[in-house]
Amino acid sequence: MTMQNANHTVTFEPDAENTRLLRDAFGRFATGVTVVTTGSADGPVGITANSFSSVSLEPALVLWMPDKGSRRFRYFETAEHYAIHVLSNEQAEVCNGFVRNAHAFDQLTYTIDDNGVPLIENCLARFECKRFTAYEGGDHLIVLGQVLQAEMRSGEALTFYAGKLGQIAPK
Repeated sequence: MTMQNANHTVTFEPDAENTRLLRDAFGRFATGVTVVTTGSADGPVGITANSFSSVSLEPALVLWMPDKGSRRFRYFETAEHYAIHVLSNEQAEVCNGFVRNAHAFDQLTYTIDDNGVPLIENCLARFECKRFTAYEGGDHLIVLGQVLQAEMRSGEALTFYAGKLGQIAPK
């Protein structure tokens, strides 16, 4: 069964036979869109992720959750340093570029920090992180990072809702 009508409530117990329904239910939570980057022996790499959250102000901690089934997981599962870039509504192509290609830096303005991490320019916010700890989380790894440096600017957020990109404008 899939959700066909927005006015129809579907109740189900998650199991291996209805992962699409569970994915659709998770998709009812609107999120921002990020690209997480790190350095690697293969050069700079990035991955699009909407599994990001602030955790703590003292110490400054954030989390994100890479999918263990991703071809890029190997780059991030043990990365000591990485950056989380919160994308603006003007950066949908950045999002889509990293969905398709781990090395989608060709058309971007970026620098490399002292830890070898690529830093994408013109994001709404960027958090340069050092791995704090990680936890098993089913088919994902829960990665906590300590924020070493942060930056932000004004703008409208790129969002992800029900499998589609959109935007939220501040009032």
